Amino acid sequence: MADREADILARLAPGVATVDAAEWDTLSGDDPFLSHAFLAALEDSGSVGPGTGWSPAPILVEQEGRIAAAAPAYLKSHSQGEYVFDHGWADAWQRAGGSYYPKLQVAVPFTPVPGKRLLGVRPQQLLAAIEAVTVQNELSSAHITFLDEADAAACSQRGWLMRHGIQYHWRNRGYAGFDDFLGALRSSKRKAIRKERAAAHAGLTFRTLRGGEIARADWDAMWAFYQDTGARKWGRPYLTRDFFDRIAERMGDRLLLFLADRDGVPVAGALNLVGPDTLYGRYWGTVEEVPFLHFELCFYRAIEWAIAHGLASVQAGAQGEHKIGRGYEPVITRSAHFLPNRSFRDAVAKFLEGERAAIAQEMAWLADALPYRATSSA
Repeated sequence: MADREADILARLAPGVATVDAAEWDTLSGDDPFLSHAFLAALEDSGSVGPGTGWSPAPILVEQEGRIAAAAPAYLKSHSQGEYVFDHGWADAWQRAGGSYYPKLQVAVPFTPVPGKRLLGVRPQQLLAAIEAVTVQNELSSAHITFLDEADAAACSQRGWLMRHGIQYHWRNRGYAGFDDFLGALRSSKRKAIRKERAAAHAGLTFRTLRGGEIARADWDAMWAFYQDTGARKWGRPYLTRDFFDRIAERMGDRLLLFLADRDGVPVAGALNLVGPDTLYGRYWGTVEEVPFLHFELCFYRAIEWAIAHGLASVQAGAQGEHKIGRGYEPVITRSAHFLPNRSFRDAVAKFLEGERAAIAQEMAWLADALPYRATSSA
């Protein structure tokens, strides 16, 4: 039966934390980053909200008193923490006399992980609501970042502009163990990885902790590592200490921590989230420079754990061509952009056309750079 528009109501909620957790999770599925626990922890911990430039404004489409569709949306006063860079667009709009901020961002904050963004069964109504919020509030633009192919198709159907990027994901081809994975690589790459692992292990011991096995002292250590990395990359860390406590309380076995100890004291760590078929590497840091330790904790241990637990893939974050030589393969990421101003839209569309062509060329080059033996690359 066709939907009756009079029965459909779209509204902005003040935060995901104000939405019924069971209703939200029914729409978001098994994606740990879209879970009520993760998004509400960002809000409750102050990682998003007042003073952060991320004002929660989830968009809900309701029918007969229940949520039929939802999008994790935020009003943004800057372009930090998104991993899809539009600073040039903002500068151009400002020079033309407009106000680029606030803009509407549909995303998981600080999380460059592809997945659903239009939750539920009414993507077109949800997109219409996002467009209405943008136009009625005279916002410069709306952006949906790291969306999956189905959501990208829904956006294209409404004429949104599409942008491509590149990430590097590891794919499990049914390996029996890490040595089996190494056997699929060319000899030179296989030897290089073994040397890197040996160097990273010198004088260190390693622990793998999941869920309730992660003690308070381990979280304190991981927070110190995260602060160090955040200070060097962004000037200040995006997440608060309280965020880590809250996900520890709420997310259980979805959390996986790799720690490196020297003489019983943690010197580096990598925090992962476990999805139904993917291990997601998210936060890493160290207080001691050890050759190849980053690769050991973030790449090799992740691959090893994924194989042992039958996961199909590992996603180790944004960017990083250095991942190619370590078995991670290039994939296209997608974002969609709604720009109500026709002149601005046309200028951005021209830019994106050229950018997509350049990315297609880069993808072809990267495919030739994969380290797998010819018989293992299918």
